[in-house]
Amino acid sequence: MHLVCVTTSRADYSHLRLPLLTLAKCPGLKLSVVATAAHLSPQFGNSATEIERDGFSVFAVPCLLAGDDDQSIATSIGLATIGMAQAFAQLQPDVVMLIADRYELMAPATAAMAMRIPIIHLEGGEVSEGAVDDCVRNALTKMAHIHLTPHLQARNRVLAMGEESWRVHVVGAPSLDHLSRFKLMEKSALENVLGARLDPAPILVAYHPVTLDDDPAQESRIFFEALEAINQPVWFCFPNADHRHQQLIQSARSFSSARHHSHIFVNLNPHTYFSLLGHAQVLLGNSSSGIMEAASFDLPCVNVGRRQQGRLKAPNVIDCPAEKDAILIAVKKAMSAGFRHRIKGLVNPYGDGTASERIAEIVQNLPDRAALLHKKSLHPPTDCWRA
Repeated sequence: MHLVCVTTSRADYSHLRLPLLTLAKCPGLKLSVVATAAHLSPQFGNSATEIERDGFSVFAVPCLLAGDDDQSIATSIGLATIGMAQAFAQLQPDVVMLIADRYELMAPATAAMAMRIPIIHLEGGEVSEGAVDDCVRNALTKMAHIHLTPHLQARNRVLAMGEESWRVHVVGAPSLDHLSRFKLMEKSALENVLGARLDPAPILVAYHPVTLDDDPAQESRIFFEALEAINQPVWFCFPNADHRHQQLIQSARSFSSARHHSHIFVNLNPHTYFSLLGHAQVLLGNSSSGIMEAASFDLPCVNVGRRQQGRLKAPNVIDCPAEKDAILIAVKKAMSAGFRHRIKGLVNPYGDGTASERIAEIVQNLPDRAALLHKKSLHPPTDCWRA
């Protein structure tokens, strides 16, 4: 069986990396990786090189335009669709694997659907009400044939969309497998890699445009006003290549240029990023990483605004509106000894760090192509919300 996996950026590759390394060892399975969008962009660090360092050959499908307005985003999807059709025609996959909810993934899903190639979708059934990701994710669910969900609530949502139960599996979030497979870097080693001191521990910012707003960067102006009032080291991870991301990059650079203990990291590989989560003081922003991964580090997460509304959250997450005072109050709470004590040893609802093995087992036991492609329309099961 030839499996082709599509990845768009450092963000989704950090989730796909260990499943791909596991699948590469499966007998009788040929694996190809298609990289597109931010992976191929110098602005975002040419992160496709990380995939090659892991031993995979990369089939490149460029699509990302320089602009970050609505038309540029829509045009990028169109360019990616053309490129994916050409890639699939050349690679001849038996199955295509996609993950999560990036808008660029509409392209390989559309091409695979038109070419009658079954789709495996990871991390469907999630909710993020403040981003276009939510409708993309649900569209991918209906276009996909096998669903590998991160938790039971997500599985139940997929079932409620009428998918047959044999197609829908709970495997956990594969990004957590890094914690069970690899020893994360100690403080001194991480400082050497980052070129920055971790004393005092920084507030790590992972903030992205709120893509359902007419002005996706509107919340960010209030967010940066709050940052100006925080007298702590503030480190930034680059935003996703979403609508109006360039404004966030400019704001982060302007903020950092005025602070000697502020840093911006364009492209952290998964091992470095997860090691940094283990040494940060707070994760601040609106990234899914604060929801899915921070809990495994007992790391307080201040989740700002609407982007991640609706997601399953562990007790380490403090939700707050995109208001200056609310953000500052939430950060103060997150940094308090009492809050850190309360979340110590919590269980991450997104899995136990063994998703890759479950994914590999399911992939190796897929039914034939005809069974995968011929989906039955079902009414949602009446008991699908019972745990």
